[in-house]
Amino acid sequence: MDAAGQQPTVSALSEGELLARIFPRLAMDAGHTRATLLGPGDDAAVVSAPDGKTVISIDTQVQDQDFRLHWPNGYRTTGFDVGWKAAAQNLSDINAMGATATSLVVSLTLPPATPVAWVEDLADGLTCAIRELGAASCSVAGGDLGRGREISVSVAILGTLDGGQAVLRSGARPGDVLALAGTAGHAAAGLALLESEVPVDRISPEQRVYLDLQCRPRPPLSAGPAARAAGATAMLDVSDGMVRDGRRLAVASSVAVDLDPEQLARLADRLRPAAELLGADPGEWVLGGGEDHGLLATFPAEAPLPPGFTAIGSIQALGNDEGPDVRIAGRSADTGGWDHFAH
Repeated sequence: MDAAGQQPTVSALSEGELLARIFPRLAMDAGHTRATLLGPGDDAAVVSAPDGKTVISIDTQVQDQDFRLHWPNGYRTTGFDVGWKAAAQNLSDINAMGATATSLVVSLTLPPATPVAWVEDLADGLTCAIRELGAASCSVAGGDLGRGREISVSVAILGTLDGGQAVLRSGARPGDVLALAGTAGHAAAGLALLESEVPVDRISPEQRVYLDLQCRPRPPLSAGPAARAAGATAMLDVSDGMVRDGRRLAVASSVAVDLDPEQLARLADRLRPAAELLGADPGEWVLGGGEDHGLLATFPAEAPLPPGFTAIGSIQALGNDEGPDVRIAGRSADTGGWDHFAH
């Protein structure tokens, strides 16, 4: 608090003073810093690439586009939430290649009125997600600060394949089994709760699980490397909805993705507590909801699925005059999913 009893904002500090608040919160133990040879403090970080290959991805969260500070149901997004989600969604992209994350860098754009405590919480969310989600070799190597009209958080992440080959979207083959690791529709149910008129303090603990998974997703980070080791032929992160992302796999591999209606019903049944509260169709969340950051992967029919994966469909060859598609009981699935430029 300042002399007037107000929480200080970033405009009250210099860039160096703000960084001095953030850097200690980004410190990781020795097990997380093997790949980061030089961390925050210089013009650039230095990270190792033992096998000569680096897997890289980047993602951005923008206030009022990817998150709100204040939701209709009264929930207030914390810096911890945004930091956790920034780490989780990027860790998931590396996971989807069958790789292991090694380091990340963060760029923050902040309005002058942003409370310093909110930024400190963001740094805590980043490091806590890395630890709790099991990214045992990843650390924050550095970043950048800037001023703008809304909060924006961009994370670029690096990973390693440890000498192996990446699992692409384009390798699915007719006869393969389609399998899911992680949850489906939980984050979408959480988003629906946030956007509802049901006050956050009236949401039961059973329903609160979905809200928490929207704000702090839990991608199954051990599943990606395990799928690669088990011979996965194709894989991708489910960030924009099962149908939209499944169609991306179908297009890349020139196949049809057939989803099993019984398995979809089982996934939808796990969403009943939120669906009954809101009068919603949980099947729509399963098919169209993103941000769970689970994995869709395909495996040869004879290969045992690795732990954490459940078969939810199959890969079929295209018939004459058929294009790549996602089908349920033989019919094209038309659930939209998330598109940044259509919302």
